[in-house]
Amino acid sequence: MSSAAEQETRAAQQAMRDGTPARPSATAVGHPVGHRPTAAAPRRDRTTAPAAGPAVLPGSPEPLGARPCRGPGGAWGTNFALWAGGAEAVDLCLFDDDGHELRCPLTELTHEVWHGFVPGVLPGRRYGYRVHGRWDPWMGARWNPAKLLLDPYARAVDGDFALPAEVYGHVRDWPQQHVADTVRDDRDSAPYVPKGVVIGDDAADGAPDEWTEDRRPKTPWAESVIYELHVRGFTMRHPGVEPELRGTYAGLAHPAAIEHLTRLGVTAVELLPVHQFAHEDHLLRRGLRNYWGYNSIGYFAPHAGYAAGGTRGQQVAEFRRMVRALHAAGIEVILDVVYNHTAEADELGPTLSLRGVDNRGYYRLQQDPRRYADFTGCGNTLNVLQPQVLRLITDSLRYWVTEMGVDGFRFDLASALARAAHGVDMLSPFLAVIAQDPVLRRVKLIAEPWDVGSGGYQVGAFPPLWAEWNDRYRDAVRDFWRGALPDARDLGYRLSGSSDLYERGGRRPYASVNFITAHDGFTLRDLVSYERKHNEANGEGNRDGSPDNRAWNCGAEGESDDPGIRALRRRQLRNLLATLLLSTGVPMLIAGDELGRTQGGNNNAYCQDNETGWLDWSLLEDPGWRALTELTARLIRLRRAHPVLRRPVFFSGLARPPEGLRDLAWFTPHGTEMTESDWYAPTTALGAYLSGRELPQPDPHGAPVTDDSFLALLHAGPRPVSFTLPGRPWARGYELLLDTAREEQDAPPGTLLAAGAPIELPERSVLLLRALTSVDLRQKTE
Repeated sequence: MSSAAEQETRAAQQAMRDGTPARPSATAVGHPVGHRPTAAAPRRDRTTAPAAGPAVLPGSPEPLGARPCRGPGGAWGTNFALWAGGAEAVDLCLFDDDGHELRCPLTELTHEVWHGFVPGVLPGRRYGYRVHGRWDPWMGARWNPAKLLLDPYARAVDGDFALPAEVYGHVRDWPQQHVADTVRDDRDSAPYVPKGVVIGDDAADGAPDEWTEDRRPKTPWAESVIYELHVRGFTMRHPGVEPELRGTYAGLAHPAAIEHLTRLGVTAVELLPVHQFAHEDHLLRRGLRNYWGYNSIGYFAPHAGYAAGGTRGQQVAEFRRMVRALHAAGIEVILDVVYNHTAEADELGPTLSLRGVDNRGYYRLQQDPRRYADFTGCGNTLNVLQPQVLRLITDSLRYWVTEMGVDGFRFDLASALARAAHGVDMLSPFLAVIAQDPVLRRVKLIAEPWDVGSGGYQVGAFPPLWAEWNDRYRDAVRDFWRGALPDARDLGYRLSGSSDLYERGGRRPYASVNFITAHDGFTLRDLVSYERKHNEANGEGNRDGSPDNRAWNCGAEGESDDPGIRALRRRQLRNLLATLLLSTGVPMLIAGDELGRTQGGNNNAYCQDNETGWLDWSLLEDPGWRALTELTARLIRLRRAHPVLRRPVFFSGLARPPEGLRDLAWFTPHGTEMTESDWYAPTTALGAYLSGRELPQPDPHGAPVTDDSFLALLHAGPRPVSFTLPGRPWARGYELLLDTAREEQDAPPGTLLAAGAPIELPERSVLLLRALTSVDLRQKTE
């Protein structure tokens, strides 16, 4: 540390001790920079004297967390174990129903784990920790026993983070903000922070053996259709869910909620974060809340705010019942997890858990250890190179699989987890541990394959076992339908499974999670109604959210009364949904897109816990939006019925005897196969022929799989074009199955089209045709 900085920090600390006018209402003191306590007995800094706790027996360092069990002599109690590598002492703090605190020093230390068994502490008891050690922010040491800390392994959390100044380890409102994080705040935070709750293995309404493999849906990757939803927002306005259950795990488990999912035909729900999270201080000051939940602080605890039945462990049982209900309907549960950072933010953030347990152990610090390495844009990054941090993450993942029943995970900013010492590394400790873990390697693993650091964009680079959010699919499809794609090359790759990204290393087409919209960005309806973001309600001067929306408003910004514009927008929605659900790969829908949900042009509704972020179920009363929902369900049924639309193996594009048919062939409007020059030329219309003859993946008995063959025609231009349908050997005729130019999608029975003949392809439309053989034609005409 520089001499000037040291003098400034010491002056600030001395001002706190001397009581200058600038100091806050409560005393805050700090040790001189560079001070090292003597090697005598562990030092326990003085705070408000609590009541003495019960006797603590040695207990065990395993497992970490709070686990009820029988102690010596057979008496029931709870074993507490906390990894705090550099700490000098740890106090377990127990709270009764009136909030009175009992402190129990943990005197046993085994391999950096502080532990003890407390007789008589049973499930439902609330607790936290105070961890003692040096206050030396300039060296990354930020221990402050005045701050009650949430157990990183707490399996339930009671209460919410209000984030007053008292919960900050430093003096948050210190006048000299550039040194504020170096001045320790000794005010007690216990009255302002939630507490962990002791949970028993048998207290959560369902033993872990309920999650045996034969009770899970186990939908193969290639057959998956993912539906991204928010637990709270999905049912907050659902008329079929009782008011007291709306916005909760129980609400999502309600038959009325599940009925919509089964009617659509989706195979998995991907839940926005349900780990316990905290609201950011800047949002609370503006009267807003973190709605999405990408601000985790408890990796084992279901977020208490989504529980209908209580927060003293009831949320665990309620979550498990929700998973069982979804499984019973054949729907898998995938969690969106945020292990890349925590809610403690940067050095000016609050001290809630990991920072106060061992800041240098849990977080990646810069060369200046006072500062945090930030590859996430959220102020900090977990240090997955530290074995105990890696253990925290993998223990959490296994817990959610084996004891909570979930079927997979989508990893937010996964590149941050794949970072080794010198950048993103696909042989990093995190990816290596996942690859060999006997539990985790069997569940669905989805990477958001980027972070905000240098070299963080890694689409197509993750190893086998992993699927990825494919933003190149999103961009190409958006650009095609708004008329901004320079040529057809990128679109061809995206529609056929993105082999250019995923074929290497033995990966399959289902490594590509195809999406056009997600929680972050415009809804599908807003994508065709707005070209600019409208995030004023977020209180950040419309500076937040990406300006790169690749959107087209169809002629007017925002909602319109013009019948022509409204009709065009609905047609574009049909085009986008048809493109997504007919593409090779795993489609992902965002909840409400099938209803025509709008956020009013807000493309960053992370803080809109209100009608902006919630689904509006009244849209189903509009025949137009109801028709969109029905189209979505019809497309999913079509996909499920035809394996050629959900191939588990990439297309080869090679001609096969006896007729020389390719498994995938591309056609120009002239009815000829596309040449190399056609791929490089601008185009608004093309056709994709998907052959169902002897698909490369046999059935479970080893027998060959065959299917119908299809011709998909896509036209993004503003005027109709003549498109000549391919003749022999591709087909003897065609049957029209889908025409997005039509509001109602049921084609008249017997709609047959002649092979080799031109048809008029309507402007901005998708047509799906079934290729007919001679036998098919005879049956159709008889």
